[in-house]
Amino acid sequence: MASTEDADMLALIAAAPELATPDDTETFLDAISIYELASMWGALQRLSRRDQTGAAWSAILYFDHLPHKRPDRALDLALEVLRSESDKPTVMQLNDKFMLSLLYAHGAAVIGRIEAEAKHNTALRWLLGGIHFGPDQPFTRRIEAIADSKAWRADDRARRTPKRSLDCEAMSVAELARAWVEQYSKSERDRDDNFFTMMDYERDLREEDPDKAIDLIVEILKIETNPVLLSLLAAGPLEDIISMETIERIEREAIANKRFRDLLGGVWYYRAAAELKARLDALVGQNRW
Repeated sequence: MASTEDADMLALIAAAPELATPDDTETFLDAISIYELASMWGALQRLSRRDQTGAAWSAILYFDHLPHKRPDRALDLALEVLRSESDKPTVMQLNDKFMLSLLYAHGAAVIGRIEAEAKHNTALRWLLGGIHFGPDQPFTRRIEAIADSKAWRADDRARRTPKRSLDCEAMSVAELARAWVEQYSKSERDRDDNFFTMMDYERDLREEDPDKAIDLIVEILKIETNPVLLSLLAAGPLEDIISMETIERIEREAIANKRFRDLLGGVWYYRAAAELKARLDALVGQNRW
C-alpha cells in the first residue's frame, strides 16, 4: 500500500468516533468490508510507536482479539492481506500473534479450511512456514505438511538482519540515547535484531552498571518528549532500575531534574517494600500519570 493510502486510512481511524470504546470499535470494524479491514490492518503495522493514538490502539486491540472472537473473519482477513498487500515485512506481521493465536484458539475450526486454501495458495504456504508449535501441540504435523518453511526462514532472516549492527559497548551514552529512541520508535514490523541488542544491553546495564543505566535515562530525557516513548521509558528502564541500591541516585536526580521527577510519575511501584515506596511517594507526590 502506498504511503498516501496509509495516511488516508490512519486519518480515518483518528477521526472515527466509533473507536472511542472497545464495544463501539468492535461494532464499527465488524461492519466494514474485509478489503477495508485488510487495508487498515496494513496501515497499522507500519505506524511507528511514537505516532500511535488512542484510536489506533483501539483498532490494534480489535485485531489482537479478532482471532479469538471471530475465527472465520480472522482467516478471511489473513487471506485478503496475503492477496492485496505487496509489502512483505508487513505481511510477515500476520505471524506475530495473529495466525498463531487463531490456531491456538480455534485450530479445530479452521485447520480444514487452511489446508484446502493452501493447495492453491503459495503465499499461504509461505506464511505457514512461520508458524511454530511445540512438538506436542495439535495441528503441528498438519501445518508442517503444507508449510513452506524454507522460504519463510530465508525472508525472516533477511528481515531481521540490520544493515548496520549496534555495538552498544563501544557507544557513548549520548549515542546510546539516540539509538534507544530510534529502536523504540519503530513499529513491530520494522524491528530487526538491533532492537533486541538494545534490550539485552539494557538488561546488562541494569544488572551490572545501574548508574550508567540511570545516566542513559537522563540522556534520553534530554532529546525526547514524545508521550508514548516517555511512557515506555518510565514503565521499562526506569521502573526496572529502581531498588534500595539505586534510590539515593534516583532521589538526587529527581531533586535536580524536574523532567526526571515527572518521569517517576509513570512508574508503578505499588509492590515495593515499605521504605522504598515511602521514598518514591515523597518524590512523586500527586504527580501520577
